[in-house]
Amino acid sequence: MKKSSLIKTGLGFIIILLIVIQFFDVEKNVAIAPSENAIEKHYSVPNPVQKLLKTSCYDCHSNTTVYPAYSNIQPVKWWLADHVNSGKRHLNFDEFNTYPKEKKLKKLDEIAETVRSGEMPLTSYTLIHHNAKLSDAEKAEIEQWVNEVKKHIE
Repeated sequence: MKKSSLIKTGLGFIIILLIVIQFFDVEKNVAIAPSENAIEKHYSVPNPVQKLLKTSCYDCHSNTTVYPAYSNIQPVKWWLADHVNSGKRHLNFDEFNTYPKEKKLKKLDEIAETVRSGEMPLTSYTLIHHNAKLSDAEKAEIEQWVNEVKKHIE
């Protein structure tokens, strides 16, 4: 078999595979109703902080993700579902009040640390969602809020 024929066969297989995987769906992270365990239902979250959290954190760390148009294409759909599920396993703002006291305090410390260090929001997220990138002042605002919430838990 000629090299060009092999390339055409390979490309044909890849195209067919890409078409077939479009029929495999994933469950989207969209809550039907707000959770009674959401952090804002149990602790004070000032509006500016809530806006920062929703813009920079909630797509991966809540029960509701705002999906962009490209999220309907496989394999991106699988990648996003895995990414969101992983984020929710680490921290879910909508289930925060289900955590025991020690876990709440640990998660709040992690929020402050990962935001301060620039680890969160992820660079891969802020490349596409430019408005999710946090300024130093916004990072400080989140850290100050974290410290206030911790006082109400301890």
